Amino acid sequence: MSIAPYIKEIGRGKEGARSLTAEQAHELMSQVLDGQASDLEIGAFAIAMRIKGESIEELAGFLRSVHERCIPLHPTQPSLVLPSYNGARKLPNLTALLALLLAQEGVPVLVHGPEHDPGRVTTAEIFHTLGLPIAQDSADIHAAWARREPVFIRTEALCPPLARLLDVRRVIGLRNPGHTVAKLLAPAQGRRSLRVVNYTHPEYGRTLAEFLTSTRSDAMLMRGTEGEPVADPRRLPRLDVFIDGQLRAELSRAAQEGVLTEMPVLPRSHDAATTSLYIQSVVSGEKPAPAPLQQQVEALLAALAALAQHTSKELSA
Repeated sequence: MSIAPYIKEIGRGKEGARSLTAEQAHELMSQVLDGQASDLEIGAFAIAMRIKGESIEELAGFLRSVHERCIPLHPTQPSLVLPSYNGARKLPNLTALLALLLAQEGVPVLVHGPEHDPGRVTTAEIFHTLGLPIAQDSADIHAAWARREPVFIRTEALCPPLARLLDVRRVIGLRNPGHTVAKLLAPAQGRRSLRVVNYTHPEYGRTLAEFLTSTRSDAMLMRGTEGEPVADPRRLPRLDVFIDGQLRAELSRAAQEGVLTEMPVLPRSHDAATTSLYIQSVVSGEKPAPAPLQQQVEALLAALAALAQHTSKELSA
């Protein structure tokens, strides 16, 4: 089989390219993930999509294909999924702190992403430094949840074909649809998980909001901190909560506006060891959590409660 007919449709340039249907996108991604496309075809696919951009239907098809190849998870209560694919460059990476604060409240938290990223401090490194569980399979994830611990899993273990697609960036130097899909993953079976979906550029936030609505998703959409799914510790970003694809204003939070009157006390360095010591001091109560982070925790807890209520109504209907 060949993906050349699909490349012909999406590779006509920004003005001439035509978007695929959800079914075509699913078939295309399935061939890519199953190794049925050549390296040259995959490179052409990545470049063409980079120029054209993903449509809502294409994202839906790509995501369905990736979900079919993720390891199965069966949480017994609404879980939280945190995609961690950017790491820290300037600010401390506090994704692990967000995960710990929620796990303390009894939330099953799954964090996924790469183990290492040159020039950045990954969440995996901080999990390792903190002694938090790093899963290899579904059993490890469920065991960590039973202990009320947040758990990290490498993309290679969660969905090996997706990890191979993400590695294409190292060769051609450009992101591809796999990077968008990775931040949209909801690997738990059924509709029992809430995703934190983050973006960097505002225009992409609008595309993701449309996607979450059209696919009836359960998610918190926000502008990430250096691409991480955690609130900027200095200023709360806008937090939009979607339940069953509906934007829930009463569960969402407005962005903090105006001049900052107080700066949080953060570690002077953002390396894994220093960040981990800071996280430990917050979790133990020695230091307060940054206010924006605490507000994100509260918003997520309310969203998870709403999701549980919605799911219960569906089951009883």
